[in-house]
Parts: sequence; C-alpha cells; structure tokens
Amino acid sequence: MVHAAEKFSDLDALYSPEAKVATSMYEDGDLFKEEMERIFKRTWVWVAHDSELADKGSFKLSHVGLEPVIVVRDRKGEVNVLVNRCRHRAATVCEVKKGKTSSFQCPYHGWGYGLDGSLRGLPYPEQYGEDFDRGAHGLKRLRTESYAGMIFATFNEEIEPLIDFLGPGVCRYIDLFMKQGGGFPVKVLGEHQFTVPMNWKIQLENTTDAYHFPVVHKSFMQSLDGDAEEAFKFLDTGKGFVEDLGNGHSVMVMIPERIDLDENLDDPVEERFLPLVEELRGEGYPEDQVKKIVRAVGGAGFNLNLFPNVSFSLAFFRVLTPVNVERTDVRHIALGMDGGPAAANRVRLRLHEHFQGPMGFGSPDDAEVWERVQRGTKGGEDLPILVNRGLIDETPGELGPRGHISAETGMRAAYHMWKRMMSV
Repeated sequence: MVHAAEKFSDLDALYSPEAKVATSMYEDGDLFKEEMERIFKRTWVWVAHDSELADKGSFKLSHVGLEPVIVVRDRKGEVNVLVNRCRHRAATVCEVKKGKTSSFQCPYHGWGYGLDGSLRGLPYPEQYGEDFDRGAHGLKRLRTESYAGMIFATFNEEIEPLIDFLGPGVCRYIDLFMKQGGGFPVKVLGEHQFTVPMNWKIQLENTTDAYHFPVVHKSFMQSLDGDAEEAFKFLDTGKGFVEDLGNGHSVMVMIPERIDLDENLDDPVEERFLPLVEELRGEGYPEDQVKKIVRAVGGAGFNLNLFPNVSFSLAFFRVLTPVNVERTDVRHIALGMDGGPAAANRVRLRLHEHFQGPMGFGSPDDAEVWERVQRGTKGGEDLPILVNRGLIDETPGELGPRGHISAETGMRAAYHMWKRMMSV
C-alpha cells in the first residue's frame, strides 16, 4: 500500500512550473486528507470577527479545517478558540450557532467547562480516583491572534506570529477595507451559508478571478444603473491589477479610485445613493460626514484573498470550509457600521442581497459554475486545468508578481503557498 505522503511526493505533477493544475487536485480523497493536515492544521485560519463577540460570554461556532471549534469571549474579555469536543466521550458541548453563555456542558455525561475551556466539574468524580487531573482534561484550546478585528486560530504552536503571516501588504489592504465603517467600527450584520459540491480550491481561485465577471455576472451587470454599471466594467478600463502579496495571499484591484475610501470624497455621488444622501442630511449629519458615510456604503474597490480560507470581497467576507474532497461550505458575511446610521446599514444590506444574497444575482451564478467545474473534472482526467493567464506579462509588484486585472496571478500565489506547505 502506498502512503498518501509518498503518493503525492511529486508536487510538480500536481501544480507544474507552467501553472497547470492536475485534475486529481480536485478529486483525490487522499490528497484532501493531506491538505487538512499539512495546511489547515499548520497555518492561521480565520474563525470570526471581533464584533460577533461583543460581550463577555458571547460565542459562535466555526471551523479550523475539518475541526469544529467554539470562538468565545471569556470573563476576562479574552477570546478563546476551543475544539468543540468533550474530553470524556467526544460529544460536542455546543450546537447553538451563536449566542451568549456562562459555561459549556456536555449533554452526554454532564462534564462542565468554563469559557476558557477549563474543566469545572463532572458528576461522581471519585470514580476516577484521587490522581485525576482536571487541569489536563479541559477543552483543547488553539493558539489565537487577531488583526483589525479579524480573529485567527491555529493548531500549530510553532507558527510565526499572525502579523508576520499576513505581511505588510495584507495588513495595509485590511486597514483600507475596514474604512467601510465610514468613521464607525465595522460590524457583522448577518450571514448566510450554502454548500457547493466542489473542492475547496475551486472557491479559493474565484475571488481574484476577474476574467469570469462579464460572463458569469452578465445578469448582475444588466440590473445596475448607469453609474454602477460603468464602475463594474473594470475589464474594459485596463486600470486594475492583481498582485501576489506573499504567503498565498493576493489582492485584485478592480476600481483603483476606491482603494482608499477616505480619498475622492468630492466625486459625484452615484445615482443609486442619492436617496441615502438626503436621508442622512435630514437626520442632521454634517455634509463632510455624509460624504464619508455614503462613499463607504458603496464598498472598497478590491478583493483581498487570504490563504487558505477567507476573502474580503468588495463589501463582505467570504469564508470557505472544506467538508470533503468534493464538498465545501461557503459563508457570505454582510458588514455594516457599528453605531452608524440605520439608513446606511439598511442600504448596505440591500446591496449585499442584490449580489451576494441567496436570491441575489452573484452567488447563485458563481455556485453554478463552481459545481460545473467539479462535474467537468470527471471527464478527461489527463487534461490539465490552466491558471497561466497573464503569466507572459507579469511585472514585479511591491511584494510579488503583479498582473493584468484578468490575470490568474492570485491563483498562482495560492498554489505556490499550497506547494510550499504540502512539501513540509
């Protein structure tokens, strides 16, 4: 029997120097298991946003790869990421997606845990003897760090600090993305989740793929007014770019004039936002704040893709969770302004529904083509998948290669990191 580590020792056969991806990358169950061990259990994985844990005792369920975890703020205000598995007989200690609690208790035999994961009590402890060490039987706790409210966790205690994993380019774009608060902190307004019969890497490729936009999202384009439609014709303008930011991360800038939302505040307001302008003025907001809020409502002009599981896409977070080799859960998280005007948050939600929502124009179209890619891999397994678009004219960026807006530079960035982690 060939061990999976030996079976996939020739990584060039899976992702070649010519930027060709083997069909087995989407289909092989043994490879998927190796990815879960070598990537998702060894690197930083996004699990929550700080606004989802506003109070002590606030929690939400998440995943680090295949492992179910609880993200919870304890009584000291610290955020803990705990494996959702009782240390006795493995039952989950929480099945509520989010909420507020003072503790967690296993429903099977009643073992109780504190918000920091410590074992606080168990029925009839005398049957374990005097040497039973409660301190060694708390919920498994992961290393946890955050940046700009984005909470990450890892099983790898030896990994570099989060800020080094992200790097200066990613941190810069995260800071720019968070300006969507319009002077207020960014907060999660809600989310929806859907499952797609696809390999997780198909979704990872999509966030920095501008090439598909006018084809897949034609109906979305036709639903826009004139100003908005022009803004989304970024393939025609030639002003955008895709850049490798290191460690598998990348950015796709579609609308360069909206990279920094604090700039160009005197630009004309898009027609679709004129009613919001009048509503904010009517509520007494000064003119400079109205401009700042309205500009922020429209979202940033770029997609930021973080390896391996989260992206900042124009105005929302997209999170992928691998389930098996041919199934991935996707969560679209709507964002708003914490303490900002209700009218602005209402418009943000309507924009989210228009494209990302389950009845919107974007998500259903994306999901269909993701599924069709997975189905297509059943035919011609000897045919490579191409991610070499734009390779011929890439130029050096500040941190890595930079390509045309339609180049597959971001995909290559992710696959270079994939190969690096799979070789260790």
